[in-house]
Amino acid sequence: MKRTLVIFMVAFLVLATTAIWFFTSTSEFKPVDLLQFGVILVLVGYGLFFGYKRLTSVKRGEPVEDELSKKVVQKAAALSYFISLYLWVFMIWLKDRVSLDTEELLGSGILAMAVIFGISWVVINFRGIKND
Repeated sequence: MKRTLVIFMVAFLVLATTAIWFFTSTSEFKPVDLLQFGVILVLVGYGLFFGYKRLTSVKRGEPVEDELSKKVVQKAAALSYFISLYLWVFMIWLKDRVSLDTEELLGSGILAMAVIFGISWVVINFRGIKND
């Protein structure tokens, strides 16, 4: 139960710091900044979904993590790691052709890795795992 509350606290802190960044920024927002803001909102929504799913499992008396959910997360992590390696190769290639700040490139890469993990988890969770 405590770990479930931590998920909601982290989501709130991320939303709060993002809101502070959004409302206190004196410069004009670039399309990349607005895209990153949207991705952050999607990731926080994804985290809140996980937190809600855990909270309902605890209230029903079910275990929070069983063998299947652990295996789904493990497979999703392995797949997203493999895809993220190619993402970083693409980002290095893109850095030579487009003038982006290193901080923007790094931040975009980290957010893209989180999105890749989320997509991998959704695909593996709904497609299922083959018996190995």
